Order: sequence, then structure tokens, then C-alpha cells
Amino acid sequence: MTSNNHSPTGTDQLSSISPYLGGRIFALRFTSTTRGARLARRLVGVRLDEWGVPYGTGAHETVVLVAAELAANAVRHGHVPGRDFRLLLRVTDGPRPVARIEVSDTRAERVPPRPGRLPGPGPELTDGGRGLLLVEALADRWGWCPRLRAPGKTVWAECALD
Repeated sequence: MTSNNHSPTGTDQLSSISPYLGGRIFALRFTSTTRGARLARRLVGVRLDEWGVPYGTGAHETVVLVAAELAANAVRHGHVPGRDFRLLLRVTDGPRPVARIEVSDTRAERVPPRPGRLPGPGPELTDGGRGLLLVEALADRWGWCPRLRAPGKTVWAECALD
């Protein structure tokens, strides 16, 4: 799958090498549905492969899984009717390449616990509740912050690509 950002119909996605950040950026809004979360996961996988992090590698699978969990959480816990969630994927180059995934939703009153303060897995988590435990286990760093100039929050994670 390849995006044509120069088409006359255009999209609101950004997919390029940024001269300001020294890396590649992909950002897009998705419907706050399970279908939107699934599409976000698939497009993160496609983008990583296009950027030289091939399918089947550990780095690819880790970043895609983290993005999938963050998108699913935005749909499940951050859903506001009629509002989308936004996903940003940024891959920075350098001596230690890193992928940063940011997922923003518009529900400000439901915030996740801070990193290191997640409850351990137990019988009370029979109906979900393991997404951030996976993120904490797989990502090198993660956290959340209120959105700037908009209601809601952004949950982010960073994964090394080496």
C-alpha cells in the first residue's frame, strides 16, 4: 500500500522525511471504532516496512503491537461520540533509531495510571485491562500527557529499532 500525498483529492496525513526532526513522520486521524483501531495498526505496519523496518522483524512486530494497544485503548477508554482519535508515528534516525507512537483521544476525564504504577495482572483483569501492561513490557519508555490546545490526552510510547 502506498499513499499518494500529491493527489488532487489529498488527505490530511503527513508522511515524509522531516528536515526539522531528522526522521520520518506519519500522522492520521481514525474513527474511534474497532475498525479505525485495526486500520491504524495495519498502516503503522505498512509505514514501518516502507521505512526499512521490515515485516517479521522483532522491531516491526513490537512497534505494531504497541501502536495496536494504544489505538485500542483510545477506542475503548477514550471514545467520545463523533470524535476521532489521532495517531502519530515518528521514526528518528541516529546512532540508536527510535520509533515514537502517540495516540490522542478527546476524553480528558479518563486517564491511565502513570508508568510504573500499573496494577499487576490478576483475576480482576478477565475482561481486558492488559494493554498498558503490554506497552510497559515492550516499550523502552511510555507515558501520557494532556493534549495541548485541545481536550483529551495523548498516550505515547518509544521503542528502539536496533
